Amino acid sequence: MKYRTRIYYTEEQKTVMWDRWQKGDSLHAIARLFDRNHSSIAGIFSGTGGIRPARRTRSSIALSLSEREEISRGIASDESMRSIAIRLGRAPSIISREIQRNGVDGKYSAARADKRAWERACRPKSCKLAGSPWLRRAIEIKLRVNWSPEQIAGWLKREYPGDESKHVSHETIYRSLFIQARGVLKKELLQYLRSERTMRKPIHVGQLEDGRGKIPYAISISERPATVEDRAVP
Repeated sequence: MKYRTRIYYTEEQKTVMWDRWQKGDSLHAIARLFDRNHSSIAGIFSGTGGIRPARRTRSSIALSLSEREEISRGIASDESMRSIAIRLGRAPSIISREIQRNGVDGKYSAARADKRAWERACRPKSCKLAGSPWLRRAIEIKLRVNWSPEQIAGWLKREYPGDESKHVSHETIYRSLFIQARGVLKKELLQYLRSERTMRKPIHVGQLEDGRGKIPYAISISERPATVEDRAVP
């Protein structure tokens, strides 16, 4: 049996995959675009539960690489942190904190500091459910009696109108189920979702699959009888 070499998809190819997925294309249809078996791309979607990862961007208030290079040059010239801060238009505390957080063994490298800051930003942030055992338990109870995430989110708002700590969006519930994280919702609760899927699909795809948005027993315009043309127009 001939085995095909493993392929590593580029970011551009992954963008095409996610675009197609969000439009409702099946795994098989997307795989055919790359002349591959659907199993070779399934991992790209299942890794995030079928939910497209947010595009990473730098915060507008974060230090840029060029600013870090200025800090590095200032340190090499024995320039004070206040002087460096004035030149960059930043607060001295920001420069001091940057050197403490991203310097290594008393030395500061702009490229290394920028890489460390970017990797630190990659670390997953804990969601609201991770810090609220009560909220997790309440959601789990409702899921086990076949409530949908939308119903649960609405019930929490009605039941606790003045307590935002007990409010959560249905999207957060879906994400916690499909994107497994330690200390949140257990994967076994997926079986209580009405769709029983293991990956999230765009809303309009589900509507097409279960018949919503379609006219039942619709007759194509090409099949209409010739007598229709003779009808009088009011």
